[in-house]
Amino acid sequence: MATCVLLVACGGGKRIASAPSPEVERTDPTGRGAGWRTAATVADRARLRDWRDAWMDALAQIPQREIAADPQLFDPDRALPDPLPPIGTYRCRTIKLGAPGAGASRFIAYGWFSCRIEQPARTGGDGDLTFTRLGGSQRPSGTLYRESRADSAPRPRAIFLGSMALGDEQRPMRYGTDANRDLAGVMERIGNRRWRLILPRPRFESLLDIVEIIPME
Repeated sequence: MATCVLLVACGGGKRIASAPSPEVERTDPTGRGAGWRTAATVADRARLRDWRDAWMDALAQIPQREIAADPQLFDPDRALPDPLPPIGTYRCRTIKLGAPGAGASRFIAYGWFSCRIEQPARTGGDGDLTFTRLGGSQRPSGTLYRESRADSAPRPRAIFLGSMALGDEQRPMRYGTDANRDLAGVMERIGNRRWRLILPRPRFESLLDIVEIIPME
């Protein structure tokens, strides 16, 4: 029987059942030492291909005044060189855009929490990074995969694959364990010491999530 968890965000009281992830096609079953394409589930490859449509669908639902208040953050085509933040601790906030159904909020901006960019020891100091949000009721965590110039040209970006920890859970699920928790997205730099993690079509509440990332100071 699938287990259920309580979603303790703005949709509190709703229960999200675990769901097996679609088949993960990997040459390396751990997903380590390989590019994101060998680690991603089939469903998440589709979400990543659909990133721009998700942006457009979400932007069509939110007030123009919100877009005008921060044009850098809400410009889907803004992506500057050097998309990965340096290793360290940052301030992060999540903004949920659009709603998959009637009756849901179409624009939600949460408060700031700490998050961390780290270098896993297994990469030897010159590989992929990890992103972890440290506070809040919905905490994305996962791997940031560097893309080669050929992969990302003409758009500099890094690919994020991870999962969502909820409520008082002590650790996130391993990516690929539960399709309802899996996350796929894109990390981009949008300004001087300012980044965003774009999560198209997450399972909960919205059409697109933006995690804004800025230095602690």
